[in-house]
Amino acid sequence: VSVSRAIKPFAEPGRPPDWFSQKHCASQYSELLETTETPKRKRGEKGEVVETVEDVIVRKLTAERVEELKKMIKETQEKYRQLKKDAELIQAGHMDNRLEELCNEIMMCVI
Repeated sequence: VSVSRAIKPFAEPGRPPDWFSQKHCASQYSELLETTETPKRKRGEKGEVVETVEDVIVRKLTAERVEELKKMIKETQEKYRQLKKDAELIQAGHMDNRLEELCNEIMMCVI
């Protein structure tokens, strides 16, 4: 229960209400355990830290999230560049014939 409550604030929009139920979280975790390869145990000295299945899952999910965030940053940067270019064209007077259309687009985004 504590895990499902703890991650709820980080949800993406559009998730169903039962997405963070204890049952659903347990089934998702079980699926992760089943699909993750168990790391091979290494023989070594006492006290050596052995990677667990949980460590593998954390590393995998962290890498996936980093890639998602990189993609989001790239998309945001591209959008910023386009908006900056549009603003420069508007200030230069090259888009006077499209000002009403652009204003309507902005109003649709705000509403």
